[in-house]
Amino acid sequence: MLDTLHIEANGVPIYVQIRDQILAAIGAGALRPGDRMPTMRQVAVALKVDLNTVRHAYEAARETGAIVLVKARGTFVAETPPSIGVESQVAHIERMAHQTIAIARAGGVDPFLLARRIVEITHGDVQ
Repeated sequence: MLDTLHIEANGVPIYVQIRDQILAAIGAGALRPGDRMPTMRQVAVALKVDLNTVRHAYEAARETGAIVLVKARGTFVAETPPSIGVESQVAHIERMAHQTIAIARAGGVDPFLLARRIVEITHGDVQ
């Protein structure tokens, strides 16, 4: 996974870029449930960023339920997605939608085109 991480000077905070790349790798199946994640220090060294930035990214990914931090053992891709109630899921979707729109705009991407591509990918039209 370390070889695929990269930082862009696009106005998106570095920790957000790292978190999103972790989530993308999990979503694409490059990281599978139970896989051990690189250490925060390994990521910091590979990307030449501050360890606290990586710690913030891992914590943000952990808050989504995608990864788990096991004290004295490491960080792992979560075995099962978190189960949340309908109200929490609606709020979570709302936050994710706003975050995605902000990231798209910061990267110069039309959010509508991004949404359309997400629908295509979800329905199996991966190119």
